[in-house]
Amino acid sequence: MRRAGRRGRQPQEGSPMENGVGQEPGAAEPPAAEGSPAPRPPRARPRLVFHTQLAHGSPTGRIEGFTNVRELYAKIAEVFGISPTEILFCTLNTHKVDMQKLLGGQIGLEDFIFAHVRGETKEVEVTKTEDALGLTITDNGAGYAFIKRIKEGSVINRLQSVSVGDSIEAINDQSIVGCRHYEVARMLRELPRAQPFTLRLVQPKKAFDMIGQRTRSCKAPGEGRAGSGRETLRLRAQGAATLEEGPTPLEEEAARRVDDLLESYMGIRDGELASTMVEAARGSPSAEQLARGLDSVLGEFAFPAEFVAEVWAAV
Repeated sequence: MRRAGRRGRQPQEGSPMENGVGQEPGAAEPPAAEGSPAPRPPRARPRLVFHTQLAHGSPTGRIEGFTNVRELYAKIAEVFGISPTEILFCTLNTHKVDMQKLLGGQIGLEDFIFAHVRGETKEVEVTKTEDALGLTITDNGAGYAFIKRIKEGSVINRLQSVSVGDSIEAINDQSIVGCRHYEVARMLRELPRAQPFTLRLVQPKKAFDMIGQRTRSCKAPGEGRAGSGRETLRLRAQGAATLEEGPTPLEEEAARRVDDLLESYMGIRDGELASTMVEAARGSPSAEQLARGLDSVLGEFAFPAEFVAEVWAAV
């Protein structure tokens, strides 16, 4: 409320108005040039507020003001009074460990975020009887790599204690926290055959209504995409988040094919990486130029030439 006695008092010359515009009350707008249309008011930027819960059960919280995945996890942790390192990954619009609903590089403006936090730790001894273990690895963008898919009939599939959604914390007592998913996939691929090794895994915390809902394998087209032609918040590994239109069906299909190639060649799935590669391919007139472009921005992956050629063909 205003104080009594300020009623009728006029602002002094040069004092800002209460709305911060800095213009005297009743002052006229500068006249528009003759014949020119009146300026349009700026488009109001939507207030990006998202709702979140802990997947095993919690009250609903509200988060805003993040620009990347690490900041998102920090905001969720602040709401629930936990450490950001407790969060293994997030799913959109479901509390289940559903790899089709995994939070990737985009969040729809109406998506509800469920955070899956650390549960029990377990150690599993594995003997590599084949070159491929049958694991597909992804990571949460904030330091944890976890199992996104288990191939039917594979070495890992025969171990009942290993499940989709388990975070890989250590290989032979060597911590891999902070490693990217492709680094973990490379370590597992380079382990010698016929020699046992130990995986230390952390499973997501369970609620009573989640028992029996987890699947040991996940084969799903179009996984990792949150967009459906509506506005989405695009989270980038480098740079600020941007508000964009959701991907078109053709862009979603191209990203899905590239994601399938990533799994086939490298044993990883990464929707954000696939989308980045699709964008690079659209701006490259040839596979050779695409290879140079990928080397400049994603050189740490060391993509082989035949893989880049298949990406070019897919897009």
